[in-house]
Amino acid sequence: MLTYTTIMADSETLECVTEHERILQEIESTDTACVGPTLRSVYDDQPYAHKRFMEKLDARIRNHDREIEKMCNFHHQGFVDAITELLKVRADAEKLMGQVTDTNRRLQEAGKEVTARTEEVVCCRLQQRNMATTVERLQLCLPVLEMYSKLKEQLQTKRYYAALKTMEQLENVYIPRVGQYRFCQIMAENLPRLRDQIKEISMSDLKDFLESIRKHSDKVGEAAMKQAQQHRTFNSAVSRQASAGPYSRPLFTLNGRGREALNGQALDDMVEEEEEVLTAQDLVDFSPVYRCLHIYTILGDRETFENYYRKQRKKQARLVLQPQASMHETVEGYRRYFNQIVGFFVVEDHILHATQGLVTRAFTEELWNMALSKIIAVLRTHSSYCDDPDLVLELKNLIVIFADTLQGYGFPVNRLFDLLFEIRDQYNETLLKKWSLVFREIFELDNYSPIPVETEEEYKLVISRFPFHDAEIEKDFPKKLPMSQSVPQIYTQVKEFIYASLKFSESLHRSSTEIDDMLRKSTNLLLTRTLSGCLQNLIKKPHIGLTELVQIIINTTHLEQACRYLEDFITNITTVSPEAVHTTRLYGLSTFKDARHAAEGEIYTKLNQKIDEFIQLADYEWCMAESDGRASGYLMDLINFLRSTFQVFTHLPGKVAQTACMSACKHLSTSLLQMLMDSELKQISMGAVQQFNLDVIQCELFASSEPVPGFQGDTLQLAFIDLRQLLDLFMVWDWSTYLADYGQPTSKYLRVNPTTALALLEKMKDTSKKNNIFSQFRKNDRDKQKLIETVVKQLRSLVNGMSLHS
Repeated sequence: MLTYTTIMADSETLECVTEHERILQEIESTDTACVGPTLRSVYDDQPYAHKRFMEKLDARIRNHDREIEKMCNFHHQGFVDAITELLKVRADAEKLMGQVTDTNRRLQEAGKEVTARTEEVVCCRLQQRNMATTVERLQLCLPVLEMYSKLKEQLQTKRYYAALKTMEQLENVYIPRVGQYRFCQIMAENLPRLRDQIKEISMSDLKDFLESIRKHSDKVGEAAMKQAQQHRTFNSAVSRQASAGPYSRPLFTLNGRGREALNGQALDDMVEEEEEVLTAQDLVDFSPVYRCLHIYTILGDRETFENYYRKQRKKQARLVLQPQASMHETVEGYRRYFNQIVGFFVVEDHILHATQGLVTRAFTEELWNMALSKIIAVLRTHSSYCDDPDLVLELKNLIVIFADTLQGYGFPVNRLFDLLFEIRDQYNETLLKKWSLVFREIFELDNYSPIPVETEEEYKLVISRFPFHDAEIEKDFPKKLPMSQSVPQIYTQVKEFIYASLKFSESLHRSSTEIDDMLRKSTNLLLTRTLSGCLQNLIKKPHIGLTELVQIIINTTHLEQACRYLEDFITNITTVSPEAVHTTRLYGLSTFKDARHAAEGEIYTKLNQKIDEFIQLADYEWCMAESDGRASGYLMDLINFLRSTFQVFTHLPGKVAQTACMSACKHLSTSLLQMLMDSELKQISMGAVQQFNLDVIQCELFASSEPVPGFQGDTLQLAFIDLRQLLDLFMVWDWSTYLADYGQPTSKYLRVNPTTALALLEKMKDTSKKNNIFSQFRKNDRDKQKLIETVVKQLRSLVNGMSLHS
């Protein structure tokens, strides 16, 4: 056991010695800075290992000391010998040192001038180098300064787009080359301010431009509309010359006069005029817009510029679309309004095509749609105030030119042409009002007498204005035409109306069929409403007498016959066959028939009124004992009046004259009967009845004299049959026959109404106490008095029976 422990201890001691040997070798071979870790490992080993290490270290030091001592002993003699040699050389070294010092002194004295020259050369070389460096730096800086000077010059001359390009070159190319210099830094700091300045100036120029085009847009529009009008006139003239032929129609003006075709010289003049018209580019300087757009594009703020421009133009569009309150009073007001709008959109169209994206087609279409709605509303309102057809026609022409102008720039204008159809109706209304005044004036100035024709030339002059033909009239002169002067005047004015209506239909881009339909409808309105109304008012006027009414009937008859010539007239203008399916017919026939019927009715009315006037002159002595033996004077005057009046009716159609005569006789018979039945008339004597009978006999004689030809037999006398039978009953005093045959178709007194007979008998009975007839009855034969009472009772019985039966 002891032996094992001893062995183990020896083994550990051996390992420890080996480790110490390694540590010592590391300490000898490593740098001083790395000794620390090596020494630390000594203390990390077994306890008390450092003591053994110290022992080992001391042993190693002693070993090295012995080796050093051996080495010193080995080289000592050589060292001594070297010191001895060195001492010998010392004297020579001191001598050499003196010589070197002397040589150096002499060399320094000799090189002072060279040194001075050398220093001068060095100074010159330094200056030369500095100058070269300066030149080189200046050469780098000069382009920057030149570009900056160029920038200032461009700003002064307002070449802002070029100035921005110069700034871009300065920033990207020139300043970076010499950015270390202070002046370049100042330049670089100043460039953003210059950009802002350019931005403000260009925006100010744009505002001035917007204000300028707002003020001068009417001139731009005027030039554009003038150019469109000349182009349209030129094309129209060319087409008319190309289509001119022996049957070509002239274009009629409002007063019916034709325009002559344009000759070649006129066309050349038109071409020259068209070439002289200025365009929008000639009238407006668009450079501020281009410049501002380029500037904002370069500055990267194009969107801001586009939004600002569009916003301002929208505001200006709203201002342009606001009309003046008095615009409807003159055509110049409408022209200025259209010129401003056209000028606005011509500028926008130019901006659209001259710039890329500043305004878009969608933006201009949006503006146009907004403007179009406003324009239509404004025109619809203001045109409604206009009552002058010439002004409405000029407005229509302006709208057509306005539409053609904007259509040439690509704007849709169909709604404007639709508006023209509304204005066309208004135009027709104003025409109707104007022609109503014309017709009234014609009627007021007419003498309502047949037109006298002294010579054939006068006859031809009349038929050149009105389609009338009569073979008998053409033979001998002087003659009188059946119609009055108003007939050819009315016919001429109807044609004038058609011309005027046609003027509105021009340039509406409508087919001949549509124009034909418009002309016929407007002419129908003229005939059925305006002319018919004027005729109705004329017929109702109190100063129009029977003679005038007769002439009016004759006039309407001839105007009615002339309607087919108006049909042909419209057909010649529009070249649309009247046999076409959708062709509208003229309603003139019904118009003149209605007027004629109204005139006939007015004749009957006035004739009856005249009869009433004569009857009011009647002055019967209802209690006279016996008649005068002759008819009353008022009645003879009435019959003479009727006879002369019916002689005027010879020019009327037979039925009209016959109806008038029959109506007069019936009215006369009814009026005479009403005179007898008047409630205010209380007493009638037999003498009055006899006098009344004489007057009725004159009426019957008048009826039998055939005042108007065409009556068969005693037809006209039947108008007085009621009076005749009533008077016969009282004159013959045939009551027995009347009462016996009452109700029988063959009764002699079939037309005598019991009520009428009773009323008249009562008037005669009331005079019994004062009347001689009844006095004789009382004196001579009281039975007759009883008979009267019996008749009265029977008549009352008949009247009561009729009441119960009804």
